[in-house]
Amino acid sequence: MKHVNIYTDGACRGNPGIGGWGAILVYNGHEKELSGGETCTTNNRMELTAAIRALEVLKEPCAVTLTSDSRYLVDGVTRGWAASWRARGWIKGDKTPALNPDLWGQLLDLLEKHKVEFVWVHGHAGHPYNERCDALATAYADSLKR
Repeated sequence: MKHVNIYTDGACRGNPGIGGWGAILVYNGHEKELSGGETCTTNNRMELTAAIRALEVLKEPCAVTLTSDSRYLVDGVTRGWAASWRARGWIKGDKTPALNPDLWGQLLDLLEKHKVEFVWVHGHAGHPYNERCDALATAYADSLKR
């Protein structure tokens, strides 16, 4: 199984507001940058979208190390929250609706295809790929303001 490193970030100008996401895939010495955005979204939706779009690019099942500065994304998977929400019909433990079930569902489906290890890093702390993903995400968000 091929091993791919994925780095992701999301950004939002207002929350909700204009948002962007950025992702970098690193495999065998090659890098692929991805970015996109929406005119009315939230930061958490952009964080999830970055991970989804990066995993969707993979053409075969892969071992992935996905690095993000989003606790929402990383904890949602590693602590089993998203899987529990889906099992309960997108209802959280406190009986309130889970946010972003459409994106969580897409992500959980992709995690069934790929073997993904999630790694959390501090945002804006000098991690080169995290900083680059932030630049991709904010540039895309800013391009939508025009």
